[in-house]
Parts: sequence; structure tokens; C-alpha cells
Amino acid sequence: MKIIKNGCVLTMDGDEIENGFVAFENGKIVAVGPMDGCPEGESYDANGGYIVPGLVDAHSHIGMWEDSLGSEGADGNEDTDPITPQLRAIDAINPMDRAFSEALAAGVTTVVTGPGSANPIGGTFAALKTYGRRVDDMLIKAEAAMKFAFGENPKGTYGEKKQFPSTRMGTAAIIREALIKAEMYKDREDHDFDFKSESLAHCIGEEPMLVKAHAHRADDIFTALRIAREFGLNMTIEHCTEGHLIADILKDENVGVCVGPSLGDRGKPELSNLTYETAAVLSKQGLPVAIITDHPEIPEKHLPLCAALAARAGMDRMEALRAITVNAAKLCGIADRVGSLTVGKDADIVVFDHFPLDFEAKAIAVFVNGEQKI
Repeated sequence: MKIIKNGCVLTMDGDEIENGFVAFENGKIVAVGPMDGCPEGESYDANGGYIVPGLVDAHSHIGMWEDSLGSEGADGNEDTDPITPQLRAIDAINPMDRAFSEALAAGVTTVVTGPGSANPIGGTFAALKTYGRRVDDMLIKAEAAMKFAFGENPKGTYGEKKQFPSTRMGTAAIIREALIKAEMYKDREDHDFDFKSESLAHCIGEEPMLVKAHAHRADDIFTALRIAREFGLNMTIEHCTEGHLIADILKDENVGVCVGPSLGDRGKPELSNLTYETAAVLSKQGLPVAIITDHPEIPEKHLPLCAALAARAGMDRMEALRAITVNAAKLCGIADRVGSLTVGKDADIVVFDHFPLDFEAKAIAVFVNGEQKI
């Protein structure tokens, strides 16, 4: 048994333990509690630091657009066909990208990474650890979510090619067409194999695969939710830039939101209402909120900074920390493995020398699957 002791334990699924420990063996957490109940074992002394679960980014493209490379390392948009649900992020991620080691050093131990937003349907995201040399060994979930995209990106990508879809109407129509085909394909027992429909069928019916819907502007968010209702999709809204303008409606919809990237300029029209306050407004409405980097839009290593800026803009700081730990894990369907210091979960644990969202906070020890990597 290994133990991290003598730290302020922020479990993220219970009360703060002012001076406590986390014990683990065989890569799993086996006990959490105050120091007066600390068991014997090989120990790491946190020396009064903060013991927290490994940070989780719910929406990234790490490994898909590689650090320091141009087109050679850009593998996230197969923009030769607007409907590509058969694509899998696991076949594009380069785990040797140094952004992974930088993320790990910052305390980010889990990322959900996948295709970009050129295509209305882009393929599946994967959830994986940030430590490893082979994607297959880093995986938490190979197909964690299907990527849909609304708004400017698919419209611009195919409009420039003078192809369908080049309007918002066209984007919605081609997504509906693909979903209808998938429904028909799923309902027929005798049919020829269709890779697209086979892949998309996992988003329909009982226990549907999560759909991550790229949508910045309010009207695009409404279109995404409309299609989700029509087909019974399990959907989260990704980016949600204008979410603060429609927070009451999103509350009524009870939809999960992955907010960001907020650290950047308003580089295109649909970002005109970009503000750090979005996450705070949505959180105060009681919505489940994750804060994301959209790496490489914001480098993965700056995930804690993104949460800190949301807290400075009015989000409760513990809610901001939940937005990059347990909330992010829940919204991505991986909370059975990561996101909180809970008995039975993976021993992905970070020791910070200050509260994790303080500007000067540094990850002084990082454990992945119970092994110290930093």
C-alpha cells in the first residue's frame, strides 16, 4: 500500500479534509480520511499542500494537432466529407506530442480529445491518461463521445469548397439525414454493411453514446438541442460561448455544458460575446459545468488557469475546481474511473503547493494509476 499524507484533501465528492491522507494499491484508491486514521505503508509527505484528484479536460484536441508542427501534425479534420462518424481519435493521437508531458507536469492527468469542427459529424473522441507511450495503454474509453459541429466552422469549411452544406440549414439537414439513415439501418436486420450508419447508430437508442455538440452562438445551441430532442440524443454543449445569454433556457433543458476556450481573442463573429463570466452564470443556474481548453486553442497545461479565470469572474472557486475534475468526468461518462478521490477509482492524484487555482500553485507530485510520474 502507498499513501499520500499530511495534506489538505479535496476529494471533490465530499467535504474537505483539512489534514488527511489518500491510500492506494494496485493502481486504485483504497482509503481516504483524516490523519488520525492513516494506515501504515510507503508514503509521500504532502507537507501541508493540497491533495486533489488528477485534473480532467473534457474537451481537447491534444495529440491531434501536434506541438511545433504544421500540416504534418494536423490530423483532426478529415474535411473531404462532411459526415465522418466512422473516424476514431485513437487513430490520430500522437502520444509522443510533448504537450502530453507538459499537461502531466501541470496536474492534468486525463484528457478527452478528438476531431475538430470542420465536419457536421466528425468522429469519436477518446478519453485517455496523459502519461504513456502508446495510446492503447493510456485509454480510459476509446469511444467516449461522437463529435457534432454547428455554426461557422462547417459552414465555412464547405462553403469555401462550394459544397453542401454551406449554410446553417444545410448543416442541420445533413446531420438529420445521417441520423435518420442510422435509425433505419439499426431497425433493419437484413442490410448491407454501412460504416457510417453502423458508427452513428451507437448514438441512438438505449444507453446512447454521448454527443459533443460544438456550438458557440445561441441560435446554434438551440439547433443542437432541437436535434437532440428529435432523436433522443445524449448531448452536451461544447464551448457554449453565448450560454450566459440563455442561461435560464439551458437550465430548463438541464443540459451539461463544457465552457471554453475563454482565454483568447474574439477571432470570429460567433465569439463576439465571449466572456469569462459564462461559466459562473451557468454554474449559478445549477447546471453541470466543465471548463475546457480546446487545446491547442489554449495549451493543455493552462487548464488550471482557465478555471482560475472563471473563479475571478464570479464562479465559486470550488465549483471552478469541480469543473476541471469531477464535473468534467461526469459530463464525459468517465466518473467511475477519474475526477474525484473516491475509493475504487484510479489513483490519479496531484499534490499542489498552494490551492490549485492560485496563480502561484505548482504541481509538486503527480501520480497516475498509483505510480508517481512527477
